[in-house]
Formats: sequence, C-alpha cells, structure tokens
Amino acid sequence: MKVLFVCIGNTCRSPMAEAILKHLVLKQNLQDWHVDSAGLRDWNVGLEPQVRGQQLLKQHGLKTKHLGRMITPQDFYDFDYVFAMDSSNLLELQQMATRLNPSPKCKIQLLGSYIGRKEDEIIQDPYFSQGMGGFNAAYLQILESCEGFLQKYIYQEKFDEE
Repeated sequence: MKVLFVCIGNTCRSPMAEAILKHLVLKQNLQDWHVDSAGLRDWNVGLEPQVRGQQLLKQHGLKTKHLGRMITPQDFYDFDYVFAMDSSNLLELQQMATRLNPSPKCKIQLLGSYIGRKEDEIIQDPYFSQGMGGFNAAYLQILESCEGFLQKYIYQEKFDEE
C-alpha cells in the first residue's frame, strides 16, 4: 500500500499526516506500506516541516525526517491513494490527474472524508494560526482520519480474505 498526503506547501498538514500514518502502520504491524507527503507549490522544497508541527509531533511521541517536495506526475502512478487536506487541494489534484495519459488508477480523496462527519472533512491549514491551536485541531483531525482510513483498509483486507 502506498499513500501520499498533499497540502499546498508540504510544511504543516501533509508532513504531520505522513508521520501519523507511519506511526499507526507500525503499531498495526502492517507490512509493505510506503507513506510520503508532497506539496502543490515549491515554497518549502528541501526544507523541514514547520517548527510548530514538529513540536506537536514530538509531544505525541512522533517525529519526521521529511523534507518538503512537490507532487510530480509520476506520483499519481506510484501511489494507491493521494489524500488532499482541503477542497482546493482536492480540485487541483483531480485537475492534474485528468491531464495525465494514461489515466492514473490512484484514488484521489479528501483525507477528512474518513472522519465520517461532513463538517470535519476539511483540515484547515494551521500555518497562519497564532500559537498551537490550529496545529492541535489539524493534528486531531488528521489522527482521526488516518485511524478511520486504516480501520476501513483492515476491514476490507479481512473481507477480501473470506
């Protein structure tokens, strides 16, 4: 299973999601998973994630070695799931995918759709928030979304085996 998280700059939400899902996958002892993150803009290419995000991950016993990168056309072929953090990211990813030939088979979805509450589907960008409040909110949404995705994946795997 290959999962890519995408946000606008690959400095807050998507690197947090990458670290969270990597941790959850390890806890579940799932094998052959590749988890990464990327941005739609080049602002943070080669840079570490936003400091507040790294601090929050550390508070939860997580860390990241990610360096910012931009999404590439090849990513649409290399990953099974491409998760957007908000509706503008989703629209841009869908538009990028429609221009590719042959059409990629990856699933492009809102990560927040795995929360199961329409009002929480959009993971707001905490970059311009004051303090840690926006980062805490994004972290909790991402965590719940990743747990929901894994539950659905694990259930589907068991169902497919039967």
